[in-house]
Order: sequence, then structure tokens, then C-alpha cells
Amino acid sequence: MNTDPVLPPGMSAARFSRVLAAFESIVGAPNVCRGGAALAPYFDPFAPVAPTDAGRAFAPSAALLPAGLDEIRAILRVANAARVPLWTVSTGRNFAYGGAAPRLAGSVVLDLQRLNRILDVDEKLAWALVEPGVSYFDLYAHLRERGLKLWVDPPAAGWGSVIGNTLERGFGYTAYGDHAAAQCGMEVVLANGEVVRTGMGALDAGVVAGSSWPLYKAGYGPSFDALFTQSNYGIVTKMGLWLMPAPTAYVIGEIQFGREDDLGVIVDTLRTLQLRGTIVQHAVIEGAIRRAAGIAPRSRWYAGDGPMPEAAIEVMQRDLGIGRWNLHYALYGEPEVIDVQQRIVEHAFAPVANSRAMAKRYSGSEEPQGGGDRNMAGIPTMSAFRMLDWRGGEGAHVDFSPLCPADGRDALRQYSLVKARAAEYGFDYYGGFTAAGRALHHVFAAIFVRTDAQQAARAGDLLRALMSDARAAGYGVYRSHLLYMDYAAAQYNFNDGALLRLAQTVKDALDPQGVLAPGKQGVWPAAWRDQRGYT
Repeated sequence: MNTDPVLPPGMSAARFSRVLAAFESIVGAPNVCRGGAALAPYFDPFAPVAPTDAGRAFAPSAALLPAGLDEIRAILRVANAARVPLWTVSTGRNFAYGGAAPRLAGSVVLDLQRLNRILDVDEKLAWALVEPGVSYFDLYAHLRERGLKLWVDPPAAGWGSVIGNTLERGFGYTAYGDHAAAQCGMEVVLANGEVVRTGMGALDAGVVAGSSWPLYKAGYGPSFDALFTQSNYGIVTKMGLWLMPAPTAYVIGEIQFGREDDLGVIVDTLRTLQLRGTIVQHAVIEGAIRRAAGIAPRSRWYAGDGPMPEAAIEVMQRDLGIGRWNLHYALYGEPEVIDVQQRIVEHAFAPVANSRAMAKRYSGSEEPQGGGDRNMAGIPTMSAFRMLDWRGGEGAHVDFSPLCPADGRDALRQYSLVKARAAEYGFDYYGGFTAAGRALHHVFAAIFVRTDAQQAARAGDLLRALMSDARAAGYGVYRSHLLYMDYAAAQYNFNDGALLRLAQTVKDALDPQGVLAPGKQGVWPAAWRDQRGYT
């Protein structure tokens, strides 16, 4: 991959050199990445384009690693004066959606990984206050080292930033799986350098004992926390989040189903259990190939080109003892309560022919061993990245993430649509659904070998086709790769795009120079609006 930097749009090399010198005077020369190996982490390693082009559409000009609030404010003064676009990342682990690369080529990446303090944790009221550089591994280790009876809710890959994942509306697998819903209170630096604390945090000059900042989101008057999720309106430097009190006991369960069309009844049954409060966590309906990819590579069952034939998938299922769909769920609470809940769950799915249920109960201090099971026990892992070995070679993936009503008919419709289109482009259906009561996150990954130019290009083409298919069927994505942000935003086109116009109006008011993350989620400031479109 070519990782040479590019200049910010409209800026000469001499002028940019002066800007970099100003940045160096703020953060120190070692914390300015100008090119070569130091800048390589800020290119997208999974870009779904031919390797010779990988990352060039989203190439940064440099990267800065500030150490605190004062340095961020000073950087903003320089950026506004020079009209240099900044692309903020917490740790830049946003793989499959662009990593740490900027949407606008030539942007300077503002990497907040050095802001890595866990500022406070309250065991009694079950909250933490963290900075952007704190990962799920970091927070988990902090709780364990201090013997606190609190759980984090990790996403699939535990190395990601707690703040970064929350701001992208990521999700996990415990009862606190909706990360945006479990967030409470932010400190935000606006484009003009002004520091704002949202909600109850606006009461205090600092965080003090008895503060209700991480306890009650609304505060007084308009609420703003949600304004800074998936947006480019400010730089979040502190965030409160609610933690899950460690349960007395818990059950990790799996139910395997043998047929493709079992998906409809799985979704309908699971929805009822979640809405009635029997299952309160984000349960996962995992497809056979996604389940298998965590165990062995594809070549064990099929070495040909194109999607795996049905016969090979059936052999794989028998070989591994897995279902065509595999439901993973957890129950938390007192032993006698979860025993009753477990019987309710098993009874609900018993009518599905040839289904197979298994479960294990743990005390609150016991830990499961499997990666996915550990996530449901509040333990971060990296087991999700085994998927990169599925096709062999240097694995990469790009994700298609439409929302789906928690209705069996919709789930079957989306699955059939995605599977058929993936096969047309030569890809397996590697996917599944994460259930959150009324809605499902349907996540499909196009897994490809990034050194294979044809596979990479086909993966990019497939994602475009899937987004068109979804929109035609009335579905929208909740997250997208940099390559498709403008297209995804354009799908939300009620009243000739009134929502995007509102987002742009807010953007221009808060960031008149357009320096913060131009193009993020399709929101372009007036200064860079001519850059909208496909790369």
C-alpha cells in the first residue's frame, strides 16, 4: 500500500510545511506524523479497492497526537486560521468502516490515543468517566485490578476505544449492549475551541464528589449528547458511561437450528422474549459461515472460487456440529430467577423442528472460555478477527450494516437479498443479526484477500449494490465505510433530503471554517461541500 501523504486541498507544500511547524510547536515534533511508517496507521488497511489504489482516496496529509485539552484547543486555532481540515479519531480501530483514515483526502488526522485516563469509577452508582484513548481492555483491566464488581459491555473487538465505539453507535452483547443508550455526559471541544460539558456537567467547573454528571443525561433545557454521535460537530474529550453491576449468576446459552428458513421463527420468538424482559441483552443470531470462520478457514471444506456450494456448507455444519443459524443469548440475575428464565427460553424454541439447545450457568465470579461467550460475560476479546483467515492470504473485510425490523419476514427478506447479491459477486454470506428487541442490526461482511485486486474491487462493487438493494426495499444502514458515506446519507431523503439539510445547517453554524471531519456521515460544511460524491 502506498502511504505517501497528500496535501490538504488547495494548499501548497510550502504553506503546509509552515502549518506543520505550528502544530509541532504545540504537540512536539515526535507527536506529528509526516509520512512513512509513522503515518501508515492512518491509512485504511481494509479499503475495498484495488491494492494499488488502497487508501489514496482517503490519504491523510499528517497526523497529530495531542496530550490534552489545551493542545487540542491550540491545534484548532491553527486549523481555523489556515483552514486545514482535521479528522478526529479516538484510537482509529474502526476497521471495516475506514479505520483511522479521513473521508477528505489531505485531512490531518487528530489522534486522541494519548488522552487515555480513566478519570473516575463509582462502584455504588455503577458509572465510569473516561477519555478517548481508553480501550475496552483498559477499562476492564482497571475494574479487575481494583476488584470492582462492575462489568463493561465490549463490542466484538476489545481493542477499540470506549468513546469511539459509543460515538459510532456501536453495540455489545450484555444487558448494556446499546452503547449510545448507556452513555451519560460529555465534555466537547467545539470548532472554535470553546469547551462544553453537557447535561448536569454544566453545573460544575470540575468533576466533584457527588456530581450527577454521569447519572442523568438531560440536565436543564435542550439535550445535546446525541448531537455528537456519528457527527462532526465537536471533539469529545470526556464521556460518562453506565456500567453493568456484576450479576450473582448468569447463563450463556446457544440454540442451533438446521434450516435457512428457521430464521423467521427465531426472530419472532426472540422478539417476544426480549420485549417481555426474559432476555434483556443483545442476543446474536449467527449464520453458519460466520460461526465456522471462528474455528477454521474455508479451505477445510471448499477450495474453489465463488460462494461455497450448499453441499459444502452442509458438510461443514455436520463436521463442526453447528446450525445453519446459531442463537447466542445470556441471562443475568439470581440463580433461581435465571433458572426459570432458562426454562422459558427453551420452551419457547422447542417447537422448532431439529433445534438443539445447550446452556451453562456460571457464578458471578466464573468466566467462560469461548470468545463470544466471554463478550456476553463482560470480558473484551479479539476473537472476531479470526474471520480474516476465512479466505486465506492477507484477509480484509468491509461491512454492510442495514437495520432490520425484528420481524421474521423482514429478516428472511434481508437475508435472501444479501445472500443472493453476495453470491452474484462471488462472496459467501458471512453474516448474522444482533437483536435488540424491536430492531435487528444485520451485519454482513464481504471478506476478501486484500492483495487480490479483483476480489477487493468486487467487494467495493458489492457494497454499492447492497446499499441500492436495501434502499429499494425500504431499509437503511446505520453505519458505513468512508467510501459510501455520501451515498448512505442520500438514502435518507424524505422531503428532498430535509434531514441532511438540517445537519448541514448545524454544521455551518458550529464550524463555519469547516475544519472538523468534513464529509463524516455525508455531512459536508459549506467550505468543502464541492467534495461530496463518490471517490
